[in-house]
Amino acid sequence: MTEFVLVAGAWLGSWAWDEVVPQLRAAGHGAHPVTLSGLADKQSLPAGQQTHVQDIVDEVERNDLRDVVLVGHSYSGIPVGQAAERIGDRLARVVFVDSTVPTERESFASGWWEGPAKLEASIAGNGGFWAPLTAADYDGQGLTHEQVARIVGGSTPHPGGTLTEPAVLARPLGELPATYIKCLLDGAEPSDDVSKLLTSEHWRLVEMDTGHWPMFSQPSELAGILLEAAGE
Repeated sequence: MTEFVLVAGAWLGSWAWDEVVPQLRAAGHGAHPVTLSGLADKQSLPAGQQTHVQDIVDEVERNDLRDVVLVGHSYSGIPVGQAAERIGDRLARVVFVDSTVPTERESFASGWWEGPAKLEASIAGNGGFWAPLTAADYDGQGLTHEQVARIVGGSTPHPGGTLTEPAVLARPLGELPATYIKCLLDGAEPSDDVSKLLTSEHWRLVEMDTGHWPMFSQPSELAGILLEAAGE
């Protein structure tokens, strides 16, 4: 039995996996959606980048999980990639869902498409938090109006420290067994750092013809890919 530990991206909590979790459990596996500190029902907790890494490690160790598939979506690929190194032989595989990946001494903001200063200024201007997206920002991502309303309604401001603090890696990420899911409506090609990692014999690429939030737009298809990854 595989134990899936699922971590959604910025602004989201464990609720983002509500349509994926039942399908994993119906297939006979464990599914553990995680809410990171500072978000959703844990909004009151302070959080930095390493707090989020520890949230994930704690979920695995507290429940004594084995044969773990860590799943990180979007921003959460950064703490998930670090946590994957720290859970040792409990790890079976990492699945990055259209996500950022950690780079030693670099932060999420380091790779921001408008430049780190732009994102850092946005966080500073919003009391230390990254403001959630608006409904219009989800246009072209394969989501229904109802799905967009659900995401927007459930989103909470994202703690800025988690975005600006650097990642800490114990070994090269390419050594981890990993699947990278590229959501094509959010760009046809992986980023340069992901493309480099995909040259590793331990990594494989899977494409989804949907937008950046497949747990909402194509939950059944995403669950199927996760189950296939676990079977490798």
